[in-house]
Amino acid sequence: MPNRDTAAQSEHDRLHLERVEWLERTEGALVALLSTHPDGYRVPVHRHSRAQLLYAVNGVVMVVTEVGRWMVPPDHAMWIPAWIDHSVEILGDVHMHSIYAQPDALKSAPPEPRAVAVPPFVRALIVEISGQAERDAADERFLLMATLLLHEIPRLREVPLALPFPHEPRLAALCRSFVQKPSSRATIGQWAGQLGMSRRSFTRSFHRQTGLSLSTWRQQACLFAALPRLAEGEPVTRVALDLGYESVPAFTTMFRRMTGISPRRYLQKAG
Repeated sequence: MPNRDTAAQSEHDRLHLERVEWLERTEGALVALLSTHPDGYRVPVHRHSRAQLLYAVNGVVMVVTEVGRWMVPPDHAMWIPAWIDHSVEILGDVHMHSIYAQPDALKSAPPEPRAVAVPPFVRALIVEISGQAERDAADERFLLMATLLLHEIPRLREVPLALPFPHEPRLAALCRSFVQKPSSRATIGQWAGQLGMSRRSFTRSFHRQTGLSLSTWRQQACLFAALPRLAEGEPVTRVALDLGYESVPAFTTMFRRMTGISPRRYLQKAG
């Protein structure tokens, strides 16, 4: 007999496949879908012919592609262009709004995946459009709101919640090991030494392959490790110390710089 977790995953996979097939059959410049996913569920790798704006009302969502991963906390969304292979990892029970747009319906849309901040005005539009789409997507009010949202999507501000991976195998292996056990104390000298490179060569190579300095990349990896633990209710102090920060204020400073809010405020929103 299959265990309950396996059966639940299979059922969610079936529903996901039905949603993707429905999406490809549906006409219109913009389509909205509501979905609910349990903690630990992983949406399998897939792609679609529409671009997607993924907004989770609660919980934490991680979007994974071949070129990196993005963590999406409250008040943020994930922009996924059309035809990009991606999977989604669910951290905490998640109620999700997905806005799917035909590529030619958007002007100057970002060509690459990115995490974006969602101001209250756009958040209200997303929620209202998702609710009305279930009633009547051909209604004049829906079409007016959809036109406005399509106008606003390219204007959403990108936020530094990406974790790009380098393409060089040895360096990529170091990054994957770090993600498994992140620490704020990792240094350029340590990483360069493990690869037999000078600090200067390592710094240039890392930035060329990821677009980030090791310091920024390390902070973002620590943030990625912290968000799901905070969402599960772990104390801020324990998370900060486990990640190698000498004090809660030091961790809070990093967290606020990366997300725009403090860990405690994040917990309130994620709740």
